[in-house]
Amino acid sequence: MAKKNDSKGYAFITTFFSIIGFLIALLAWRKDKYVMHYAKQSLVIFIVSVVGGIIGGIFSWLPVLGSIISTAISLLVTVLWIFSWIYALSGEIKEVPLIGPYAQKISL
Repeated sequence: MAKKNDSKGYAFITTFFSIIGFLIALLAWRKDKYVMHYAKQSLVIFIVSVVGGIIGGIFSWLPVLGSIISTAISLLVTVLWIFSWIYALSGEIKEVPLIGPYAQKISL
């Protein structure tokens, strides 16, 4: 396992680079529980982003409502992403709001 400061940096890289960060963590830091905790959360945020993009695309044909839905989803994903950065750099294992319980269900 890496030193705590290294783990914080690796966890940040994992969360910052989303799905690419998840893959890097899976290949390079799989044995580091701290990094993998945030890697799983990063994966869930990526999935939420993809599903949100699909939902936003479906509703995009609605003149005003479509824009509101798309903007709300984008804002939500951005806020979750920023939370994951802050939590990854905190040095403590924390769950990102809304998605944390789903990430905990992933076993790697």
